[in-house]
Amino acid sequence: MTHFTASLYRWITLIPFAALALYASEASANTYPLPAPDSRLVGETLYHTVADDGGSLEAIAKRYNVGFLALLQANPGVDPYVPRAGSVLTIPRQMLLPDAPREGIIINLAELRLYYYAPGENSVTVYPVGIGQLGGDTLTPTMVTRISQKRENPTWTPTAAIRARYLAQGVELPPVVPAGPENPMGHHAIRLAAYGGVYLLHGTNADFGIGMRVSSGCIRLRDDDIKHLFSTVPVGTKVTIINEPVKASIEPDGRRWIEVHQPLSKRIDDDPKTQPIVLNDKLKAFEAAAQTHNEFVNKALTLRAGVPVEVSSPPENGAIDKT
Repeated sequence: MTHFTASLYRWITLIPFAALALYASEASANTYPLPAPDSRLVGETLYHTVADDGGSLEAIAKRYNVGFLALLQANPGVDPYVPRAGSVLTIPRQMLLPDAPREGIIINLAELRLYYYAPGENSVTVYPVGIGQLGGDTLTPTMVTRISQKRENPTWTPTAAIRARYLAQGVELPPVVPAGPENPMGHHAIRLAAYGGVYLLHGTNADFGIGMRVSSGCIRLRDDDIKHLFSTVPVGTKVTIINEPVKASIEPDGRRWIEVHQPLSKRIDDDPKTQPIVLNDKLKAFEAAAQTHNEFVNKALTLRAGVPVEVSSPPENGAIDKT
């Protein structure tokens, strides 16, 4: 074992969930048919009964190809290390599409998901992602950019700031990490044009951390997911990164839905479970409408479960209002 391998191993063991057993089976990318242009609700909620040897929450998240925090938020109170055998977990595989043009890649940092609208396909593929850690030089910024480059078996050249941060944790990084099993970027990297090309979508050589704030600013995907995305997304594709913890939709049948995620912490002492959520004007109008059940909205804003919840008021005289 090289010095770098040993050091990286020691660093990994400091991270919760790193040594937890994973299911042998892995879910493929989650692809959904696109709904009508005036609809944003896709997928369906699944349920999983924990077996006696059901493993960790990370293992279950990987099995269904959802993010760790998404699964944890959808199941408050569950033990992330050893979920109780026989308990039924909500698998958050239903969602509202982001309120943005259905074009290229859209990454919503608050929900830790990447949406890819392949050109000419009437579908959307959704991947859980890891994003930048809390910190001045590790945050993943919002941006509108394009893919400038794709590389298989990339090398990793950590910045001086990254090397200093690892060194403080007892890991001495080399100036360049070659392609291979020791490379934390995995086997595929997709470079974004903005900010001089310092941000990438890339894989990982570790199975933990997807659906969490773990990276140095890049967007991290499970290795099978980045391989799938790499094979389908062309250079030049538009990439939009947003930060919207609340999504809402009025569906064609008049029903109103809201999906609330925990907002990203801005400071180390922020509690995303109670941190204030500021609604934009469009969401305020949605909340204030007579057709919206305000109590249901307030409950969703409090629970922040990250799954779509219907918040329609009972229609008077059986009428359906689509405004």
